[in-house]
Amino acid sequence: MAFLALNKEKLSAYVALTKPRILLMVLIMSAAGFFMGAGGSLRPLDNFLIMLLGTALSSGGAAVLNHYLERDSDQLMHRTRKRPIPAGQITPEKALSFGLQLVLMGVTILAWQVNLLTGFLSLLTVFLYVLVYTPLKRVTWWNTVIGAIPGALPPVGGWTAVTGHLDYGAWIVFLILFVWQHPHFYAIAWMYKDDYERGGFKMLPVVHPDGRSTFNQVIGFSIILIPISLLPSLVGMAGPFYAWGMGILGLVMLAIGIQFSRTRSVQDAKRLLKASVIYLPLFFALILGDRSF
Repeated sequence: MAFLALNKEKLSAYVALTKPRILLMVLIMSAAGFFMGAGGSLRPLDNFLIMLLGTALSSGGAAVLNHYLERDSDQLMHRTRKRPIPAGQITPEKALSFGLQLVLMGVTILAWQVNLLTGFLSLLTVFLYVLVYTPLKRVTWWNTVIGAIPGALPPVGGWTAVTGHLDYGAWIVFLILFVWQHPHFYAIAWMYKDDYERGGFKMLPVVHPDGRSTFNQVIGFSIILIPISLLPSLVGMAGPFYAWGMGILGLVMLAIGIQFSRTRSVQDAKRLLKASVIYLPLFFALILGDRSF
């Protein structure tokens, strides 16, 4: 029984390294990209499922490698010091090996079983996230802007998995996700600004602690998100049901962002974070629902 309990604990630690909640969001947006690229379908189903598998492996591997590179900083921050590596559950060497294997399997599956373009986009996402965004967090607050690029690529990979090429539709989905990430991550940065400072990360609230720049970014990108999110309807990718729904979602996000900028409270930062997280599945649901009207 003790052996089984130990294995369960170790397995749980390895799963935690893949950042399951972030992985779920990645898969939702990859599925949305596939659905839109297929013109309102998840067929061919085998291609869709293989795309999800490859994306899950490569995205999970990138998260593991992020844990590996930030292990020293994680020990300094309250919210991360119990992660598997700083807590001593997984050695850095095993985490590195695990992450590389996941990325290799994921990219290989996508390139071999889906298409080369999707495999390349997956590899590019890992490269930008692990080797560009992660080290930039110690250098400049622009890391958030740069990090939004790999963060917006998964739905593009979903699109190319079914179409085999890039076109304006894929770039529209990319743009929506790129803009959406800014209010999302600035809310997180404000909530954990003290922790980020302890970890040595140059997040915007750390570099400019008065908050003015952070709130300008939150409100500015929340405003931009509204017209950007309506582009699918304007170019014929979606209809009025989607447009009305996304318009309302965008206004709600903006209202919460304005409230956050006025109070500058952690509570309202959490409200903005929750709203941004809910935004993603509702975006997908509106795309699906639009096909029914």
